[in-house]
Amino acid sequence: MRSRQRGGGQLGLILLASQVFQMGVENIPPVTLAVLGLNVYLFLVPNVPLFQACISVQQAYWRGDWRRLVLSPLHHLDDWHLYFNMASFLWKGVKLEPRLGSSFYACLLAVFSLLTGVIYLLLEMVLSEITQDPSYSIQCAVGFSGVLFALKVLSNHYHPGGVSYVMGVPVANRYASWVELVLIHVTSPGTSFVGHLAGILVGLLYTAGPLKIIMRTIAGFVMNGYHARQNPYNNSSGYSGSSGGPRVHPQNGHPYTGGLSEDEQYEAAIRASLNVKGGSTQRRQTSYGFNIPGELTPEEIRRRRLQRIDHFD
Repeated sequence: MRSRQRGGGQLGLILLASQVFQMGVENIPPVTLAVLGLNVYLFLVPNVPLFQACISVQQAYWRGDWRRLVLSPLHHLDDWHLYFNMASFLWKGVKLEPRLGSSFYACLLAVFSLLTGVIYLLLEMVLSEITQDPSYSIQCAVGFSGVLFALKVLSNHYHPGGVSYVMGVPVANRYASWVELVLIHVTSPGTSFVGHLAGILVGLLYTAGPLKIIMRTIAGFVMNGYHARQNPYNNSSGYSGSSGGPRVHPQNGHPYTGGLSEDEQYEAAIRASLNVKGGSTQRRQTSYGFNIPGELTPEEIRRRRLQRIDHFD
């Protein structure tokens, strides 16, 4: 997320295209690819001028232009701004989308995008009030980097013992977001420190606050209601623990998630709930978690046999 200021050529776009093809389009999860494509499209064919897409207290709150909450993360200042944000998003999406499931990941991105904008506005209002400096209310920012900081917090949460390299410096994952926040602001003064901080706070709301529980609860209710309408005579759909849902192994917590943590079990259950369609049609399992197992792989058969042995022991 940067303060508004546009310029640059097309080299960033060329590098981004090169990275996409080097990774392989077929290896990029669908939601990640779609969001990347949308950002590139809006950069090449913007639907509004940049000064009408950026977000500030003055424009969004005082003048009531709340559409900027949606527009600001999807617009970028120049090709380099787009390249760095989308290159980072590619790697985060490849790790997080298969883990969370594409449907839930799409919801997560939407919520993160809106909440980052809301918290950005709140922080700017507080700073303007504390410092009595009206410039905080006028600063207008755009870019996807606030959402990227939220995703970074989420990714580091899933790998707490790992190490990230921030500008070549090894940093423990739990501190990586904070170190990067400071270093980026020091080395690139044009970036929005408040926008990046807002992203970190949104990520913490999910990993350490109530946001995760709220989103999972809503997703569970919505999908269970959807399945009930689609097939009211079939009680086999739903997430683990719900009435009529799949029977849960008392040790493993979910029939397909033996040995996973509680968080991972819940995410797998949500994915199953999102993907059950009802009826007798069976589908192959995909790498992005869209479909429930219709045909068991040898690894799944082996795991289920081990689970039964554990159960009888």
